[in-house]
Amino acid sequence: MHIAEGFLPPLQCALWYAASAPFIIHGARAVVTESRKNPENRLLLAAAGAFTFVLSAIKLPSVTGSSSHPTGTGLGAVLFKPPVMAFLSTIVLLFQALLLAHGGITTLGANVFSMGIVGPWAGYGVWVLARRLGASPAVGIFGAMFVADLSTYCMTSVQLAIAYPDLSSGFVGALVKFLGVFALTQIPLAIAEGLLGVLVLRYLGRIARPELLRLGVTKDAVHA
Repeated sequence: MHIAEGFLPPLQCALWYAASAPFIIHGARAVVTESRKNPENRLLLAAAGAFTFVLSAIKLPSVTGSSSHPTGTGLGAVLFKPPVMAFLSTIVLLFQALLLAHGGITTLGANVFSMGIVGPWAGYGVWVLARRLGASPAVGIFGAMFVADLSTYCMTSVQLAIAYPDLSSGFVGALVKFLGVFALTQIPLAIAEGLLGVLVLRYLGRIARPELLRLGVTKDAVHA
């Protein structure tokens, strides 16, 4: 999800900024509202942002010669709903672009759209569906983090296919190639991230059970 600086045409960079801006503004308001409404959740909110920063900063080589990253956005989406993650992901990606040279400023809008908007909403949708079907929190968080991770890279593949259509097969051909590079090789990382989410949720169930109850993540202690 870290599309490099200058890798997208200027017009597309502007359009992705425009597409992401309403979500970021709404997310900023959601963070302020959450902080004022439940001040006791500020530490957990900061932890969700730090979790996303650390996981998405991990750079791992993939079998295709590219690199892959976990995202960490599924956990925050489950705890605080997806709008919050649009704002937190923007801060995370901005600092990573400035301090770690992961991503760029011109491509920030595109990176936020994939990691901070599409990923969290897809992951949260899986969480809601799993809970409505009676699945345990552990199953729900695994599915949420798996899908949030994988859908982020699928969206990145779409963005790159728009920018670099195949000369013979156009957008569709380019999308298939980029999905082969990013999405398929991301599956093992998405599984690992889902398993990590299960461990983190169990840990939070021990040290922050009142907060989880207040947020509606669980109605009782977190069990597998």
